[in-house]
Amino acid sequence: MVRKAINDNRYSAILNFIFHKHYYEGATELAFFRQEIDEAALDINIVLPKNIGDLIYSFRYRVSLPEKIRNTASPGLEWIIEAAGRAKYLFRQVKINQIIPNRDLITIKIPDATPEIVVSYAQGDEQALLAKVRYNRLVDIFLGLTTYSLQNHLRTTVRNVGQIEIDELYIGLDRNGCHYVIPVQAKSGRDRISVVQTKQDLACCKEKFPSLKCRAISTQFMDDQRIAMFEFTIQDDQVRIVDEKHYKLIPANQLSLEELASYSGRS
Repeated sequence: MVRKAINDNRYSAILNFIFHKHYYEGATELAFFRQEIDEAALDINIVLPKNIGDLIYSFRYRVSLPEKIRNTASPGLEWIIEAAGRAKYLFRQVKINQIIPNRDLITIKIPDATPEIVVSYAQGDEQALLAKVRYNRLVDIFLGLTTYSLQNHLRTTVRNVGQIEIDELYIGLDRNGCHYVIPVQAKSGRDRISVVQTKQDLACCKEKFPSLKCRAISTQFMDDQRIAMFEFTIQDDQVRIVDEKHYKLIPANQLSLEELASYSGRS
């Protein structure tokens, strides 16, 4: 915990320095380069983190930007960090759009088909979540498609974005023979569903799979081990929720006939 707090403080100090070096009144976009992290650490006499990439990752996907940066945003807007090419990033103001599971939604219980040996050896919550989604065919259930996992942790380069990583990529097929490409973003613990990552996933699929229809999915462990699943699209340059469902994986003998009857009544 102490080490994490030290990293958070170092990360905030470095990012604050970079932001305010570029910031001016009325700015909506501010470009900076990865090498500025090294320069900022040297200028303010801070020991550079061993994993420089984790600094950017933390503020893009895991934690809020430092308060001194947030306070400069216009009303109704927030600063985000976007990739803008190789080793280049943008601080950009966008409409506030935090994706948080709606706790008032019903929970759909699914018999858990995850092999116990997989659960035993999953490396971290994100890997466990991806495994549970895969073995229980939750992408199929959520989208109403037949899908196949194509690749885990796909690292690739996207034009005008730079290097990205998709947590898992599926290929899907519907009853009419239409083919789909389905990027899946998995979040657990402190990580937040990222609209930035969703935009990157959609841009990647448009570039790499132009003949396929893209359906972007995000999934997240909730604190009660329910699995929230979202489908997103882009409308008016904003990430919008198309659908949201909550699933809970349980032993098959814990699913009652009454619950099964209630599910059939909603189909």
